[in-house]
Amino acid sequence: MCRLLRTSSFQRWLLAVALVLALLLSACGPSDGEGSVPATTIAQIESTSTESALASAPTWTPLPIVTEEKVEPTEPSPPTNTAVPTSTEASATDTPEATQTPTAQPTDTVEPTETSEPTATIAPATSTPAPVATSVPVATAVPEATAVPAQPTAVQEPTTAPEPVLGLNLLPNPSFEEGHYNQDGVPELQLPVKWRLEWDEGPTGVGDAAWDVYVRPEARVLSTAFLPPEEHALYIYNGQHTVKIFKGQGAVSFRLMTDITLEPGIYVIEAKMFADIVEKWENREKQWAQDPYAAEFRFLVGDGGTVWTPQNFGRINVHNYTFTVDQTKTIPIGIGLRGRYAIANNGWFVDDLSLRRVE
Repeated sequence: MCRLLRTSSFQRWLLAVALVLALLLSACGPSDGEGSVPATTIAQIESTSTESALASAPTWTPLPIVTEEKVEPTEPSPPTNTAVPTSTEASATDTPEATQTPTAQPTDTVEPTETSEPTATIAPATSTPAPVATSVPVATAVPEATAVPAQPTAVQEPTTAPEPVLGLNLLPNPSFEEGHYNQDGVPELQLPVKWRLEWDEGPTGVGDAAWDVYVRPEARVLSTAFLPPEEHALYIYNGQHTVKIFKGQGAVSFRLMTDITLEPGIYVIEAKMFADIVEKWENREKQWAQDPYAAEFRFLVGDGGTVWTPQNFGRINVHNYTFTVDQTKTIPIGIGLRGRYAIANNGWFVDDLSLRRVE
């Protein structure tokens, strides 16, 4: 606004100067002749000066100046904005410095390596014998563990030794092919020659009922002629005969025994039998006993032998026992069987007994 005011006063000043010049020219020149300046000329001068003043006025118009006012504040701000990227570059400069810092870290790592790692190097050297200790587990008792199973195998060999290692069967009439007799003249006690039957009578220990007592069993020597062909393989294992010892509706505990003279040595006795332990009949079919202890077996050798062992019902059972004789002597030897419940049938088919000396 100040500049605009200055411009208008300047124009007035020019008009005044123009008027003064006109007056001077009019005073100096003739009044009516050639040298006088006509009024039209003065008017032209005034208009010309006015036009010149107006023409020059735009020259002083502050439009560029107004632009300069915008430029002046604009010029300092770009440097300020430029400085911002400059600071950004400085942080970028810090980034390489940080890159150099990892470089310095390996250097620090090297320094402790020189101090402690030599000691750590000694530690691997110390652990180098550890592979030697590793070789010790290599020699660990793996062979020993292999040898451990070998020992029971060696122990079991006499028990399940193949027949070439065993001698002849020393039992008299082992397959009951040499005839039979009635023990004590009792028809219900038909036994193989050279064999006898012993039994218990009295409480079974199972209960106090009238049937919880052992009673005398019955025995018969049966040939293939008295058995259906489909039962031969079930009950006869050698020759043509088998012994059936049984009792229906009664508990039994008995022993099939013989006497034999044995010299010092190791012996293996074997017995085969079918456990015919029937709890009841349904539609003329056998229902085997449910209690696993309904039928039990043991070997008897002299004054000793084995403990009672449960049997499998409705199938052939094979039992073995190895024992040692210290001096020549005659001893009772045989098998014991018992059924402690007075069920439908406690019965066994026995055949092919054997006693062999380990050669």
